[in-house]
Amino acid sequence: MAKSLMIVDDSATMRKIIMRTVRMSGLEFDPIEEAGNGAEAITKLSSKPTDIVLCDVNMPEMTGLEMVKKVRTELPACANTKIVMVSTESSPELIEGVMKDGANGYITKPFTPEKFQEKLSPYMA
Repeated sequence: MAKSLMIVDDSATMRKIIMRTVRMSGLEFDPIEEAGNGAEAITKLSSKPTDIVLCDVNMPEMTGLEMVKKVRTELPACANTKIVMVSTESSPELIEGVMKDGANGYITKPFTPEKFQEKLSPYMA
């Protein structure tokens, strides 16, 4: 059975690029949801948990970092949701901090289909 996916990024173009790259990786997701920021993602996750979330770090209204904390502390229905950050931000301190707050993985831009395959495959079983 295919896993569900949510792509959270304030750029509609980047959401499409991520979606295309994920499809090129050969991984199957159904359905694929989109959200334009962390607050929109929280609203959607509150009504319907998702298996895997790919989330940008820097977004208006609610950043990816704030979203991770909120999902992990306020949405018990999303306890098994895997959150993988996708960002140009690559400082070890930032990555370590978001992983401590509950993210399951981190992919730096630019990314490849192989990178999505490597990072998401463990969550597909």
